[in-house]
Amino acid sequence: MAGSLDALVRVQLQKWPQRPPGLYPRPGQRGEWLRARPAEEPSPPYLKLPGTQKLKTLPDGLWLHFAGTADEPYVDILCIEACSTIQNLLDKRSRFAPSTQSLLCVCPLGWLLAPVSVTDGTPRWQAMGMLRREPVANLVMPVRDIRVLYGLREKHYRDFAAQQVPHPHEFFCPMAALVTERAYDHPEMQALMSRLSATANFFPLT
Repeated sequence: MAGSLDALVRVQLQKWPQRPPGLYPRPGQRGEWLRARPAEEPSPPYLKLPGTQKLKTLPDGLWLHFAGTADEPYVDILCIEACSTIQNLLDKRSRFAPSTQSLLCVCPLGWLLAPVSVTDGTPRWQAMGMLRREPVANLVMPVRDIRVLYGLREKHYRDFAAQQVPHPHEFFCPMAALVTERAYDHPEMQALMSRLSATANFFPLT
């Protein structure tokens, strides 16, 4: 049952747009959002620690905000994790816990060369807007900022909301909100997602 529910979340996340709903660009900041996971390609981007070859973090949903320059690129990430059990939640929280270690995002070459979507034939490396020429190898970038949305079963969600204090980068919702068709269009989801944006940390200037 747990596996099937997680799979249901991934099916719905694959329908979400390239730019996460409710995430608005910060004034003066340039960059492009692309959905990395779930993906049609067999080898989508993943997260890892420097020097690690086998231990990878594969979020259920992963959106990448590419920014910087060709000489100094970086990426901000938004992850969505479906957690069917409390143990699963604790395991996934530990992967994104504040740390003194660096986190890297690896974009495989095949993913970079593939089109953005079935309706947009632009190669992803061009859509990123910061590479000067077609890549010939995987692109490895440091992660600058992390935001994670955890989807929990309703009972776990109610207990967690009543008793726990999230880290600043953590956000939570019932898993039912993620398996809803076109959840990204729902005002409640868009309102929650808007708080995941770094824009929410700044006073708006008129």
